[in-house]
Amino acid sequence: MQVQTILNQCYKFKSFVYHQVRFVTMNGKKCIEVDVLPRRNSRPICNCCEKPAPLYDSLNKRRFEFIPLWGFSVFLVYLMRRVQCSDCGVRIERVPWARGKRELTDTYQQFLAHWAKKLPWKEVAASFHTSWEKVFHAVEYVVQWGLEHRDLSNITAIGVDEIAWRKGHKYLTLVYQIDAGKTRLLWIGKDRTVKTFLGFFRFFGEQRSQALKFICSDMWKPYLKVIEKKAGQAIHILDRFHIAAKLNKAIDEVRADEHRQMKKAGHEPVLKNSRWCLLKRKENLAEKQEIKLKEILRYNLKTIRAYLLKEDFNGFWEYVSPAWAEKFLDRWCIRVMRSQIEPMKKVAKTIRAHKPLILNWFKAKKAFSSGIVEGLNNKAKVTTRNSYGFRTYRGAEIALYHALGNLPAPPMTHRFY
Repeated sequence: MQVQTILNQCYKFKSFVYHQVRFVTMNGKKCIEVDVLPRRNSRPICNCCEKPAPLYDSLNKRRFEFIPLWGFSVFLVYLMRRVQCSDCGVRIERVPWARGKRELTDTYQQFLAHWAKKLPWKEVAASFHTSWEKVFHAVEYVVQWGLEHRDLSNITAIGVDEIAWRKGHKYLTLVYQIDAGKTRLLWIGKDRTVKTFLGFFRFFGEQRSQALKFICSDMWKPYLKVIEKKAGQAIHILDRFHIAAKLNKAIDEVRADEHRQMKKAGHEPVLKNSRWCLLKRKENLAEKQEIKLKEILRYNLKTIRAYLLKEDFNGFWEYVSPAWAEKFLDRWCIRVMRSQIEPMKKVAKTIRAHKPLILNWFKAKKAFSSGIVEGLNNKAKVTTRNSYGFRTYRGAEIALYHALGNLPAPPMTHRFY
């Protein structure tokens, strides 16, 4: 069986034929070259308007890199032509296997982009004897095509959060679709300011913004401000993840401060090695941590009182009715304010300030939460860590859309993976 036969089965084009196949040596390595010729009487296509046009002249041969075969690099070699288009003037012809001045065929770019989802880009480049830059351009091509052809209709629930992507408090704002059965990255913005988030709503459009029913976010003021202005009709949800994080932070502050005071006064350091005993859920405690927790619960310490208040707050999430949940929240905040534990009082004040948004979790029937967003954020962090820190914002943007965007893929004549 000849290589031309294989190519005609998996990569055939209407107005072109595969001619001669040969081995050549490039940079000390053997490669396969395949000559591509236009069919007789076929008319070239204008690269601008994509209409048939008369032949004007021929240019130099160009080499387009194709998927490697048995460890050999494969190149399609074609003598490019120019056309005399009645609308566009003299233009280079359009070939169906590549776009613009790219050296890689569209199929090879999709092939590399597919493996770039499974492996770090550097490993993909090494595995297929190509460069990191070519892998990046392949992913960029697939992402650009996907963004141009994705469907943004019927989006009713979104979540917004930020991740740190470089040292020095450099952040990316990420907006996700979190509808039931469909979660994906919708938009990426540089920094986490009001101006940044407004950029999402400009991209999303007023009509789609008004169709939103649920929005999940944390308590970052720029997000709260923009959501109220641009999508005030949506139920804005602040859920348990962020509140639990604030409660844990408060308990840790109380524990660390009390431990220092006890050590300074010469008392027994009963709170030593107790951090995770107090922060973890009871069902997740190791056997040693359970024993340690039972020991310290015997003492009348601020840390223990803060811990018991936190545990009591877990009952808040068991309510179904927003009205009863609100009553519980009011009573709990009063108890905390009377406790004289400053870090916990700070949390109670924050909860009071954002009470309507917290209670929206019950109005949404507990169907949406920022837990979904945090899960996607973890995947985003893994993506940026695999790259060991992108040098440019563009690199991070392309990688995140590729990993989390759930983008449609360009059509292929044959599935090569």
